[in-house]
Amino acid sequence: MGESIEDKILEKSKKCGRGSVFFVGDFVSYGNRNAVNKALERLTEKGLMIRVARGIYCYPKIEKAYGLGAVPPSREDIAKAIAKRDGARIVPTGLFAQYQLGLSQQVPMNVVYLTDGPSRTINLVEGGSIKFKRASPRYFAIRSPLALLLTTALRDWRVESLTEEQVALIRAKLNENPRIPVADLRLMTSEVREFVVNLYG
Repeated sequence: MGESIEDKILEKSKKCGRGSVFFVGDFVSYGNRNAVNKALERLTEKGLMIRVARGIYCYPKIEKAYGLGAVPPSREDIAKAIAKRDGARIVPTGLFAQYQLGLSQQVPMNVVYLTDGPSRTINLVEGGSIKFKRASPRYFAIRSPLALLLTTALRDWRVESLTEEQVALIRAKLNENPRIPVADLRLMTSEVREFVVNLYG
């Protein structure tokens, strides 16, 4: 007797490793969509997979030290998996960008990414959402990931309202990373560009 769809899904998941995010479409070579959905439901009931959102699953990492068990993927991991599937580029914006830079300790329930792919909202099973907003190609002309993150994090946050501690943190990030190229500085908003240049000074 051949392997069941469940066995094949688990085999592929194990090869990809714990924490990997999957879509129903990743398994349609094992059977029709309905059969794959049912197999994923059964694996979820057994605690072997986590349902993250409609049509999105995760082969979870297991936290043993505190006995927390299966750990859902981060919003960032889910967003990156969707972007990879769609062949799109993404960058966090607003509160989530500020969190990723370390300027805020608060992880927002609803995160927003700018994308050069389609606009959409993914509602998560555990609550909250991931929203993708199609943005001007100008953003994605910025090559330096740090320059892009600073641009989106500070877009809605006036530079003069940053605390000394936050400014020091940004200065440290600039020193840890390769110097932002002049071409990228020109694409940043004037306020953020001036702020960054002064920190380099």
